[in-house]
Amino acid sequence: MEEIEREIRSKLSGLERRIEVESSRRWAIHKCQRDIEKLRQELANSSHWTCVSPHPTESKRLIPRRGLPSYPKYTLSLETIKALKRPTFNLWQWAPNEMLSCIEYMFHDLGLVHEFSIDGVTLKRWLLSVQGNYRDNPFHNWRHSFCVTQMMHGMIHLCRLQDHLSPTENLILMIAAVCHDLDHPGLDNTYQVNARTDLALRYGNHSPLERHHCAVTLELLSRDETNILSAMEPGASDEIQKGVMELILATDMARHVQIMASFSQCVEIFDFQNLKHLRLLEQVLIKCCDTSNEVRPPQISEPWLDFLLQEYFMQAVREKMEGLPVSPHMDPEKVSKSGSQVVFLTSVLIPMFESLTQIFPQLEATMVHPLRGARDHYRHLEVEEARRLLSSTPSEGTVAV
Repeated sequence: MEEIEREIRSKLSGLERRIEVESSRRWAIHKCQRDIEKLRQELANSSHWTCVSPHPTESKRLIPRRGLPSYPKYTLSLETIKALKRPTFNLWQWAPNEMLSCIEYMFHDLGLVHEFSIDGVTLKRWLLSVQGNYRDNPFHNWRHSFCVTQMMHGMIHLCRLQDHLSPTENLILMIAAVCHDLDHPGLDNTYQVNARTDLALRYGNHSPLERHHCAVTLELLSRDETNILSAMEPGASDEIQKGVMELILATDMARHVQIMASFSQCVEIFDFQNLKHLRLLEQVLIKCCDTSNEVRPPQISEPWLDFLLQEYFMQAVREKMEGLPVSPHMDPEKVSKSGSQVVFLTSVLIPMFESLTQIFPQLEATMVHPLRGARDHYRHLEVEEARRLLSSTPSEGTVAV
C-alpha cells in the first residue's frame, strides 16, 4: 500500500508541476505584474502583521498585532472624492494601500462610522485583515473587492439610497461589497464540486465558495481586534451579520435566474416599506456591483475581462490535467472573448440593470447606456473575428500548403 501511495503522490506532484509550467508559460507577464504588486503590499504591511497556521483550504489568515495599524494615510483630493461616486472611476491608478484609504473614506462619507460608533483603529484593522484575506488571483482579488465596493458606494449616491434605506441596510450593503469574495481560491463552484474539495464536502456542494466567503467574514467580525460591530447591541449586530450573509450568498450566479424572477414580480409595484421587496433590491444591487465592469469606460473594463479569462483558462488547464469536465465558457479552445461578452451582456447584464432602472431611472444614462455600448462594441469585434476567420480558411477546390 505504501508503494502505491508513493506512486500516486509522485504522479500528483508531477501533474501539479505541469499545471504550474503551462500556466506560467501562458500568463508569465501578468503573473510578474501581480507579484510586483503583492510584494509592494507585503512590504508596506510587513511590520504590522503576524500569520497564524494555514487553513485546510490554504487560506491566508492574518491577525493584526495589538496597537495602531499604520498603513499610509492618503489625503483624498476633492476631485478624487467626487470621482469615487461615479462609475467612471479609474481604479487601476490606485495602489493597494491607497484603496484602503478610499474605502475608509467611503465608510466615513456615508456616515456609517458615526452612526454605529465604529472605532477608527478597529476599522483600519478590519480593512487590513480583509485585504490580507484576498488571494493573489488574476481576477478575484483585493482590487476586485475595491472595484465592487466603489461601485456600491456610487450606487448609494446615484440612487439616493440613504433617503430610502436605513443606515443599517446601507452598512450591510457596504460590508457585503468589501467581503463578498474573501479567500476566493480562483477556482469556481463547479470545480469545487467536481474535484470534491474540502469546501464542497463541508457545504454539501451548495454554494461552497459563497458559504466560505461568509465564514471568513464572520470570523473577522468575531475577533475583538477586527469587530467593527462591537459597539452595537448583540441583536443589532446579529441582524447586520445575517443581512451580509444573505447578500454574499446572492452573488452565486447559480441563483441568478431565481433572484431576477422574484425581483421582476415586485419591481413594478415596488414598495420601500415592504421588507421582501427591500431584500430583493439589495440582492440585485450586490449582483449588479459584482458584475459591473462593463459599466465602466472600455480602457478600465477591458483589463478586467482579460484577467477573468486568464483565471478561467488556468482553471481549464487544471481541470484537463485532473481529468475533470471543463466548462465551455472556460475552455481556451472554445471561448471567443467577444462572443462570450456579447452573450453575457445580452442575457445577464443589460436585463438586470434595466430592471433596476424601473426603480431608479437615473441609472439609464449612467449604467445601461454604457452596457449597450459595450454590447455593440463586442458585436462589432465578433463580426470582424468571423471575417478574419473566413478569409483565412482555404476555399473549396484549393489545397492548403
